[in-house]
Amino acid sequence: MPRIEQKVAAEFENIDGALLLIPKDVQKLSALELAGLGAVLHSIYNGIENILKQVLREQKFELPASSPFWHRDLLDLAFNAGVINRAVFERTKEYMAFRHFFTHAYALNIKPERMIPLVESVSQWVIDIKQGLRAGGIDWDSV
Repeated sequence: MPRIEQKVAAEFENIDGALLLIPKDVQKLSALELAGLGAVLHSIYNGIENILKQVLREQKFELPASSPFWHRDLLDLAFNAGVINRAVFERTKEYMAFRHFFTHAYALNIKPERMIPLVESVSQWVIDIKQGLRAGGIDWDSV
């Protein structure tokens, strides 16, 4: 079974690759390109959730039961367990809301103005999560 650092490293490798796909100018994207960008942001959020699940399991926390609210419950647990700080918690809620919208809406309803704040802050959000995990003793760079 891979160590937690190996699992986190694999997720961040995929997240870092996804970050490279994000265009600079969201306003000029076609509806199809916006849908693709939505899929990239959705994938990044899913990767962060996977990391939170792995870290919480490693720390012997029981993960939330499957329910319509398990995404929120997972985020609450990660915050309450000290895996993420308040600033990351609040930022992650914004990406979780987008994940919910993207999962349940039609791609043609994606609006550039809704995506711009997420695109502008996604790299810093990932950096903040990485720093928090390192501060918590999880260092995947040595893998």
